[in-house]
Amino acid sequence: MKGLRSVLPKTVKKRIIIGFGVALALIVVALGLTLYTYNQYRKASDQIKHSQEVINRLGRILSLITEVETGERGFLASSGDPIYLKAYENALPQFPTELDSLNKLLADRPDQLRNLDSLSKRIDMKIEMASQQVDAVKKKLPLSIARTYMMLGISRMDRVRDQLRAMNKLEQNRFNIYSKSATAYFWNTLVGIFTVTLLMAVTLILSYNVLENELNTRQSTEDQLRAYEDELREKIQLLEISNEELERFAFVASHDMQEPLRKIQSFGYLLRDRYGSDLRPEATVYLSKILQSAERMSKMIKDLLNFSRISSKKEPFQRVRLSEVLEGVLSDQEITIKAVGAAFEMDTLAEIEAVQSQMDHLFSNLISNALKFTKPDQVPLIKITGETMEGEGYEELIPGKKYYKITVRDNGIGFNEKYIDHIFKIFQRLHGKNTYEGTGIGLAICKRIVSYHKGLITAQSQPGVGTTFIIILPEKQTLSVHDNAAIHETSTYSLG
Repeated sequence: MKGLRSVLPKTVKKRIIIGFGVALALIVVALGLTLYTYNQYRKASDQIKHSQEVINRLGRILSLITEVETGERGFLASSGDPIYLKAYENALPQFPTELDSLNKLLADRPDQLRNLDSLSKRIDMKIEMASQQVDAVKKKLPLSIARTYMMLGISRMDRVRDQLRAMNKLEQNRFNIYSKSATAYFWNTLVGIFTVTLLMAVTLILSYNVLENELNTRQSTEDQLRAYEDELREKIQLLEISNEELERFAFVASHDMQEPLRKIQSFGYLLRDRYGSDLRPEATVYLSKILQSAERMSKMIKDLLNFSRISSKKEPFQRVRLSEVLEGVLSDQEITIKAVGAAFEMDTLAEIEAVQSQMDHLFSNLISNALKFTKPDQVPLIKITGETMEGEGYEELIPGKKYYKITVRDNGIGFNEKYIDHIFKIFQRLHGKNTYEGTGIGLAICKRIVSYHKGLITAQSQPGVGTTFIIILPEKQTLSVHDNAAIHETSTYSLG
């Protein structure tokens, strides 16, 4: 069931839970009512049994008092034959036991207890009169005296019967009432059991239908998704082929363009060096512009080659000390740093898994960018910091995975953050080529390098205040370099 829950959509889970909840509530209510009616049925049955015992006891007492009367009459009629006294003598000792048992049975019935008290007195009076009659016969008193006792005994016997009849009628009424209640509760219990069974069956059927419909829908959706996946895989394959061809074309074109460009530069320098003095001033200006354009184009071709190599040339990841990379970059750019008088504040950066050459390009472009866009009236200050972090809070990163965050902060000219996506695109510039030199590829290379490492690059900036570039790279690479064949561009956005 746990596996089934994991594949069901939340809406279906919610419907099933609500359905089961409602059904369970109804079943609990129905079961509660059923248990209540069954309990009432059991109580009514107990009362029926109780009333039946009372009626039986009353019948037993009537039988005993009848034996007393029969014995005394037989004894009188036979002029004292002892054989008729056996039933009389057997009945007398049983009255206390029977009356005591009946008293216990009627403990919860005050009206019957009052009747029992009256019955006990009438039985005592009847037994007393019967005893006097038997004594009269034994003593051979005149027959008229014995008959007088007998007539008085008959009257008292009638009073005992009346009391027994009243008590029996009252208990019989109770018996009938409890019998009707028991019958009603019995049928209610059956109805409750049927209702619970029906609700359980309906719940199971509805749940089965919901699951069956969802599984059928899911199967249909999976089939459709599988078809889309096959189609998407074909398109991705075509895109990868197209991308490889474009990158190969860019690489070949850039490489092949270098040869004629070198000839243009060589002949340009020869023309300047050998015949510069013979050229008119206007021709000298034209020649200078040609050489400058050729130099700029040479730089663009080199940057384009570097940009292409990032995704086309597969290099293994290895442990790279970022502090050593940074020191090497600063050493390479020492002349430029001294020329602008830049100052650096740097943390000791950590060691991560990366491609060594790409880290060189990354820091080289970031430092060059910071040295390039400086304010003429202020000493450039570049701060480089690093810290370990996790991927929470960034859609592009993996939560719980360890990353290393690098910030490169300068006090240069800055830029408007609405152009933040613009600066990471190839050949895109925020300033004219005559204002600040450059090819417009440096930050695009940075972005592609960070993307290759499955990291994140972004920036915060304010015009006239400075810019902070933020680079977040995994401390360890979980995939091989070959999994990066189809490079996906990492999103860039402002953290402010």
